[in-house]
Amino acid sequence: MPITLSDQDKSTLRTAAYGAVSLMAAATGSPHKTATSASLALTSATGLVGHVLAAKAKDIELKGKTVAELADRVLPALTAAVNLLGRRAPAEADNFRRTILLAIEAAEFHPDKPSTTTAEMARKITAALDAAGQDRPELRKAMEEIVDSGFVGVSLRVHDERGEWVGGAGAAELGGAAKPPANGHVRIGSTTKTFTATLVLQLVAEGRVGLDTPAAHYLPEFGLDERITVRMLLQHTSGLFNFSGEVYDDGAVVLGIPIPYGTTGREWMDNRFRTYRPQELVRLALSKPARFEPGTGWSYSNTNYVLARLLIEKVTGRSVAEEMRRLILGPLGLSGTVVPDASPEIPEPHAHAYYRYEDAGERKTVDVTRQNPSWISSGGDMISTTRDLHTFISALLGGKLLPAALLAEMCTPHPTGIPDMDYGLGVFVVHTDGGGTVISHNGAAVGHAALMYGTPDGSKALTAALNCVDDADLSIATAFRNAQQRLVNEVFRGGQADPTD
Repeated sequence: MPITLSDQDKSTLRTAAYGAVSLMAAATGSPHKTATSASLALTSATGLVGHVLAAKAKDIELKGKTVAELADRVLPALTAAVNLLGRRAPAEADNFRRTILLAIEAAEFHPDKPSTTTAEMARKITAALDAAGQDRPELRKAMEEIVDSGFVGVSLRVHDERGEWVGGAGAAELGGAAKPPANGHVRIGSTTKTFTATLVLQLVAEGRVGLDTPAAHYLPEFGLDERITVRMLLQHTSGLFNFSGEVYDDGAVVLGIPIPYGTTGREWMDNRFRTYRPQELVRLALSKPARFEPGTGWSYSNTNYVLARLLIEKVTGRSVAEEMRRLILGPLGLSGTVVPDASPEIPEPHAHAYYRYEDAGERKTVDVTRQNPSWISSGGDMISTTRDLHTFISALLGGKLLPAALLAEMCTPHPTGIPDMDYGLGVFVVHTDGGGTVISHNGAAVGHAALMYGTPDGSKALTAALNCVDDADLSIATAFRNAQQRLVNEVFRGGQADPTD
């Protein structure tokens, strides 16, 4: 949806941007050179910000002001500008902030004589930019606590009765100073399952798939138990072995393919660009004993959702990526969401993901932002953004993607054995302390994680992207659970965390 800014909005942005340049110029011994260098940096802005700043001379009156007078006018304008964009175009808020920081960096550059005056002015300008969004201090505090608990960075998007709020904390890169991008791309892990389940249910709505039809009817080549229905795949009640491995109630572990966790962590890391085909993953799972008879229990299994992918492709004759674009991504305008199949690439901008391991007694940390997600396939391979996740969950729960009867089926809770948390068809149904319900599916993908929560009517939503240093011991797992709990409690007042990922 195109964003329209009033003349007053544009004036605020220009005053803030070129006022920051004027402040830096006034603080140096060579104001003309400083102003020229910084103004050139502003011209690097793209998108809406670039368009607004291009008309800089129209309504800016900053000449003849003292530094103090300039500061009194410009610093609040910087905060107002980021708040304005944060409400109207959050990605542009990040673009604006980066542009201003680039401009003051250009203005500060004095190789012969570093200036404490310019450094102090740069600090004030940065502080004014960071002051934006302080209307939700409880959310900022929650994000800072998440970073303090061990995450590299977090980006958060909340839609509630107070409107939209977007914020971030920590860093986009390990050891870096830049914050995670406000609407950066992130590997969403098992949140993929909600997209896949929605796609299957849309085919049910089209009359091409039967929810209670045996999955073997559509995929006869695998010799599936005829009692396993499409519903059981989406509900995790098929009993099928999880190709990524199983941990049984008695503590016994049965390995599947090499995964980033447990004893196969180093093997996964060394072969993180290997390609698996979905049929390969299914056949491995079917070579192992089932956990239980179909429909007699509940067990989270990625195998169910790889079969759902193959079912979609078999019924439609098109790839799951094509069907996703036809029925979900295209209609909702989810331009930041990708179904990567076996591609290791992730679009810019994005925060970085890391994996830590030991090699000959030496601890090493590797950037694994690029990785081949085919090892998890449609169990968790997708890439998205906090904005796209919000649009998706709000549209889904708001009834824009499924008929009311199928949406009700999707959100009907089935017991999982997890306290206060049941499972529908591709979604967790979370029962809050206050007696309410939240629909959710979070996900983790080596070094990246995503949160997605919404009220049953879609009117309130929380989406988040996190980046971290992962390892074979899942050292970040407790912090991940606590992060979910912290944020959900702040937004939904008494929500429970989702421990399954």
